[in-house]
Amino acid sequence: MKILYIAEIVGKAGVYAYKKALPELIQQKNPDFIIACADGATGGNGLGRNHAAYIHKLGARVLTTGECCFYKKDLTENLEKINYVLRPDNLNIEAPGTGSRVFKCGSEKIAVAVLLGQNGFGRIHSNNPFSGLPALLERLRQETSMVILDFHAQATGEKQTLLAMAAGHCSAIIGSHCRVQTADEQIIEGTAYITDAGRTGSSVSVGGCDTDAKIGEYLSGIQDWTRDAWDKPQMEGVLLDLGTDGRAISIERIRKPVQPAPETSANDEIPDEVVSNEVVSNEAVTNG
Repeated sequence: MKILYIAEIVGKAGVYAYKKALPELIQQKNPDFIIACADGATGGNGLGRNHAAYIHKLGARVLTTGECCFYKKDLTENLEKINYVLRPDNLNIEAPGTGSRVFKCGSEKIAVAVLLGQNGFGRIHSNNPFSGLPALLERLRQETSMVILDFHAQATGEKQTLLAMAAGHCSAIIGSHCRVQTADEQIIEGTAYITDAGRTGSSVSVGGCDTDAKIGEYLSGIQDWTRDAWDKPQMEGVLLDLGTDGRAISIERIRKPVQPAPETSANDEIPDEVVSNEVVSNEAVTNG
């Protein structure tokens, strides 16, 4: 089973790079299942309902989020109905949506779950990801041996500690949030791991965001998400190859540059496509 994980899509340039790179990447790598981190797809922070439907329609079977999961009201109000979008699993039980699901893939099933780290997130409060991990993995492994964890965390040490705890008990742990691809992909006890899969968007930027805006943010102390970065867009991520027993056979880093659109890129709107009542999909078979 080949699983393509697309690193965090950041802003319009990220959606553009995803749209342009994915068809050729599918042709080259022939993945069976596609996961996309979309926590920054809308304006660089958060995921709107329209962008969620558009990214899903282009090929991603499941979209993961992180600390920005509730930033866009139109998505938050519909999370209960959009079963291909996952928010972190270790939030309060009354939070909308779900953090883990089992999806059909041909004759197989794949479980995908999101966990949120506890370091550096001041606008959202999560439960300890380590405390609930054994029960989460046990529950998902009752349905399938193929379990993918997206660990949306800021601290490298926290991600590596989760690997130490979960190695041998899941198929892969893919780090997200930092938006800088690390070169530490490895397999430990059948579990594939990378500290951060990177980002999909401008490669000459600050985490996919405009450099001048970010410099101004650090000088003023006022957060600025108003300008997209478009210099050298590319898609990043990882390709996993899993055996039928759910153990990882290989993990390969992906970095695929795309040509920017002619001159008008920064002003072009990526289509916000939503098919009426398309929010419910038959791809997920359970909440996990």
